[in-house]
Amino acid sequence: MSETVERHEFGAEVGRLLDLVVHALYSDREIFLRELVANAADAMDRRRFEALSGAAPALPPDAKIRIVPDKEARTLTVSDAGIGMSKDELGQNLGTIARSGTRAFSQTLADTKPETEAEDTRPSLIGQFGVGFYAAFMVADRVRVTSRRAGSEEAFAWESDGRGGYTIEPAEKAEPGTEIVLHLKEDADEYLEPYRLDHLIRKWADFITVPIAIARDGKDEAANQGTALWRKAKSEITPEQYEEFYRQVGMNFDKPWATLHWRAEGAMEFTALLFVPGMKPFQAIEGERESKVRLHVRRMFITDEAGLLPSWLRFVQGVVDTEDLPLNVSREMLQATPALARIRKAVTGKVLSELASRAKKPEGEYEKFWENFGPTLKEGIYEDHERRAEIAALLRFRSSAVEGWTSFADYVSRMKDGQEAIYYLVADDAEALRNSAQLEGFKARGIEVLLLSDHVDAFWPDSLHRFEEKPLRSVTQGGADLSAFAPESGEAEPAPEIGTLLAALKTALADSVSEVRATDRLVDSAVVLSASGNGPDLQMQRLLRRAGRGTGAGLPVLELNPRHPLIRSLAAGSEETVTEAAGMLLDLARIQDGDTPRDPVAFARKVAAALAAAAPAA
Repeated sequence: MSETVERHEFGAEVGRLLDLVVHALYSDREIFLRELVANAADAMDRRRFEALSGAAPALPPDAKIRIVPDKEARTLTVSDAGIGMSKDELGQNLGTIARSGTRAFSQTLADTKPETEAEDTRPSLIGQFGVGFYAAFMVADRVRVTSRRAGSEEAFAWESDGRGGYTIEPAEKAEPGTEIVLHLKEDADEYLEPYRLDHLIRKWADFITVPIAIARDGKDEAANQGTALWRKAKSEITPEQYEEFYRQVGMNFDKPWATLHWRAEGAMEFTALLFVPGMKPFQAIEGERESKVRLHVRRMFITDEAGLLPSWLRFVQGVVDTEDLPLNVSREMLQATPALARIRKAVTGKVLSELASRAKKPEGEYEKFWENFGPTLKEGIYEDHERRAEIAALLRFRSSAVEGWTSFADYVSRMKDGQEAIYYLVADDAEALRNSAQLEGFKARGIEVLLLSDHVDAFWPDSLHRFEEKPLRSVTQGGADLSAFAPESGEAEPAPEIGTLLAALKTALADSVSEVRATDRLVDSAVVLSASGNGPDLQMQRLLRRAGRGTGAGLPVLELNPRHPLIRSLAAGSEETVTEAAGMLLDLARIQDGDTPRDPVAFARKVAAALAAAAPAA
């Protein structure tokens, strides 16, 4: 070994730490390129900043990050025209794990930055922990770093196999900056392909301001856009540019229904550009329940799995870019820090505020959004206790009393004098709801019922409980208030023998119902089912049964219309006739509610026999 080559051992149990970096710290090998590009961008930002005070020569006008794959030599080179490193800095920054020149410089800058310093002169530094460089050893079995400090004529080379130690020796480098040569492992051939490198740059570093070029067939080809649209002032962006970015970030083909672009300043600074799509995605958002809003740190993409919005706003797409979000060393695994929680809270509040504002605009605009994403928004009622009231004001419903969509507030404004509760009915079929027997008594008394048919509607009402102090009540849990309201048209007299009939039916159906009683909430139908006690309503019970889970709600209640001709006839009939008809009545009530008969075959036979008996003789 030449006398000018210095061999050093890594500091601080680097062998174990390097093994951690290579095998456990990062979940994806491709992260190495993002880390190296981030370091190169930092170095160029530092040189630009130091040049302002004359501490370093200015960046060349054509300065860029170059990525050069060499298939014959099996090397990948990443070079920059940044601040570079001296011999001592090579040893300090690359010879000791978790000692980051960027971090040290950031601290120095924070300690000395004048209060009046202009925002556009501050360096945008990404590296914080000093371990990103070592991600190179995930794909390389040897790394050589040649660097020349800006303002110096000397260059030095640092080299290591990532195991025992490293060497530093004098080197030749015509211009200031750093060149990193990765000697790739046998299983890392993909990173010698220009198209693969181009894909990774566009994925991770498309919007950083430093130009990035990839050498292909002897020519440098631009690999990144270099312009983060969200960093521009809204006055500088055209609607067409917003739409183009919307299609790019969300892989959409429509126009956004809403565009939210703002900068938050104060204790936590970030910029956000978010979109509410104008149509449902081709892939159902019910399948993927996590928000995919992209998190960037100083334009560098970090992850789309930061949970920047709750799952019930997962239809929102876009970017949040922050200057100072604390990250852990692997960078794609975010710490649960108060700072990140504040960003989440602020972004969620902004989206809800936008929806509330648009909900007040002329009819038709908000309804279009609701038809696309209303079911997803409803999930927030039972998932987010803190924002439950805000979400409730945004909900829209079909109604038994009015056409189109209506809100809770509109319903409350139409409530009858003396009406205590907001009534709703849940079923699978929206069209069948309007003709449900459950509604007859409410319609006859002019009491409005909200009609719910989305897949989440069986769950959220029990979480909301009330709106503006008005309790929510499922009509299948009984119509206790109906006796206080007279029907708007006359009614037939009830069957005089109804008490005897109720007792006989209860005996015949003892194993199937908890009670049989007369009701005044039926007009045209003979029977209806209701839930017993204060447990879940009938729709929730059906869902639980389909899922193979017990409801714990007990048996249903069979309610009879004492004014219906069938019930009047049975009340006057024999005990044998009542016993025979009991099962048919229960099955009729189940069918009316969208359920199936207890024994479909037996039910079909009874119906066929009844039709045959009623048919005229041949």
